[in-house]
Amino acid sequence: MKIFLLTHERELHRATNTGSLAIENSNQIVERILWERVNPNKDLTRLIENNEAVLLYSKGESSAEEESSSAVSSVLIEEYENIIIIDGTWQESKKIFNQSSYLKNAPHFTLKTANDSLYKLRANQPKGGLCTIECIIEVLRIKGQHEMAADLSLKFDQFNG
Repeated sequence: MKIFLLTHERELHRATNTGSLAIENSNQIVERILWERVNPNKDLTRLIENNEAVLLYSKGESSAEEESSSAVSSVLIEEYENIIIIDGTWQESKKIFNQSSYLKNAPHFTLKTANDSLYKLRANQPKGGLCTIECIIEVLRIKGQHEMAADLSLKFDQFNG
C-alpha cells in the first residue's frame, strides 16, 4: 500500500503540517508529491489513468452537490493499493482539486467518520473534516494496519497536544 500526499507548496513550510508527521513515522508508506498546476506528476496521472489509485475525500472536502455531480462515483478504498490525499488547508485543497482535471477523473472514496477532527492547531476546519494525518490513520485502520494507525495516533496526540 502507498499513500501519496499531493501537497500544496505552502504546506512544506508550515510547522502545523501533519502530513510531514505521517511521512516521518510511516515506514515509507506515505510519500509526498508536490502539486504543480501546469505540470502534474506523471506517475500519479498514470496511476489514475490505469484505475490504480483512488482519491480520498473526507466529508468536509465536498458538498452533496459536488458529490452528485461528480462524474466518478465513490468506490471501496479496500480495492486500491494507491491512495491520494490532498495535503493543504481546506481552501488550498479545493483549489488543487478544482485546478487539476486529472483528479476529477480519479475514483473517489469519501471518508465518513463518527468523530470530528481533534486537530487544534488550525482554524476554519469544516464540520466532519479531518486533517491529513487523521485521514491517513483512518485509511490505515480500514486497510488493517492497526499497529501503524495506533503509532501515528500517538504521534499525532503528542504533536497536537
